[in-house]
Amino acid sequence: MPRRLLRDGRVVIDDWAYLAETEDAGSAAVRDPVATGLILTFDQWLADKAKWLGTAGRLGVVLSPAHKVEQLAPDLAHLQLIGAEFSGPSEGRGYTQGRLLRERYGWNGELRAVGYVRRDQLFFLARCGFNSFELPDSEIDSAGSAFSTFSAEYQPSNDAGLALKLQRR
Repeated sequence: MPRRLLRDGRVVIDDWAYLAETEDAGSAAVRDPVATGLILTFDQWLADKAKWLGTAGRLGVVLSPAHKVEQLAPDLAHLQLIGAEFSGPSEGRGYTQGRLLRERYGWNGELRAVGYVRRDQLFFLARCGFNSFELPDSEIDSAGSAFSTFSAEYQPSNDAGLALKLQRR
């Protein structure tokens, strides 16, 4: 069954595949690598960057909480998706990674929250620039309403992930 996710406020079928999924499925089951984007872990990217740059398809990288965005900065032009992994409910370093990518490095591609991501985090993730979210199936259909939780802001933020910009107070 294909993975569903929330992208730009809508539930869609994911048009990306993780490298581990393609290896598990065997080469016969892998979709067209040009049409389907390939997501690597940051360690996989670093281990064989030249090999991945030689592929014709779209490339994405997922940062773990311990990875520094600065390490990925020189490669941003080669990537169409960057993910930040949330390993548990108290893990918040992905929020910082998202803001750094959007504000310091001007990243304008798909910014995805992966791992332990729940509906109550979506509004705040979107305010940090995330526009794509992997959620549990039980939450995905109702998750779109999370983006209208608040209508005004008191602090500056990068609202790149919000379809409707907040009013400033």
